[in-house]
Amino acid sequence: MRNFSTFFLSLLFFLAFPLTFSGQTLSADNDGDGCVGTPDLLTLLSQFGECSSSFTCGDLIPHDGYDYSTVLIGEQCWFSENCRYLPSVSPSDFNNGSETVPYYYVYDYEGTDVSAAQATSNYETYGVLYNWPAVMTEGICPSGWHIPSDEEFTELTDFLGGEDVAGYALKSTSGWANNGNGSNSSGWIGVPGGWRSSDGFYYYGLSGVWWSASESGSNSWKRGLNDSNHVFSRYYSGRYYGFSARCVRD
Repeated sequence: MRNFSTFFLSLLFFLAFPLTFSGQTLSADNDGDGCVGTPDLLTLLSQFGECSSSFTCGDLIPHDGYDYSTVLIGEQCWFSENCRYLPSVSPSDFNNGSETVPYYYVYDYEGTDVSAAQATSNYETYGVLYNWPAVMTEGICPSGWHIPSDEEFTELTDFLGGEDVAGYALKSTSGWANNGNGSNSSGWIGVPGGWRSSDGFYYYGLSGVWWSASESGSNSWKRGLNDSNHVFSRYYSGRYYGFSARCVRD
């Protein structure tokens, strides 16, 4: 009823005064035929529709049925949680992994059912572990976002004081073993989600590793945090490993 009242008042105002939409001035007799008729009203109606609100970093960003939290760090807008995109769950008993076929894992989940994997606490807290082909699929980030390059990770690291100390600002304030928690002063909330190797899951609570989109020969660059120090390490790995992922805004 409220929407109808708003439209009715707009219609009355339109009949009395010219209106401007997107630089186009509309009057009651918009087509200039000397009669205010259906075509004129249709012109007005065509200007009504859904209003798209502008995004400000720090707002939630919806993707694949989930609202991701975001944070501004320097001039970069980041997801402040790990990616959760999970189109399938790869078998946990593989021996060699794959450097060409996408593989998706949830830490310690041994099945292949997506809904069951999404119901686990590890999925809720740490998201999904991806091999590099999986992290490079289009669906992992929403439109206007992407997996960060090695250079973009370096920009993040430099803004937070450099590789040797950035980890303290990036780490979550809880969840890390051996008193390895950080301050999370950046708001990035780096959690210790562990990783997947060719023979199983490793280092939950001790390590968090995130893929970059950048290649190094037949390997790919990544960044890592661990419980024993506050270094945000830069190194490369074979593409069959399962690591976490973040998105950064274009």
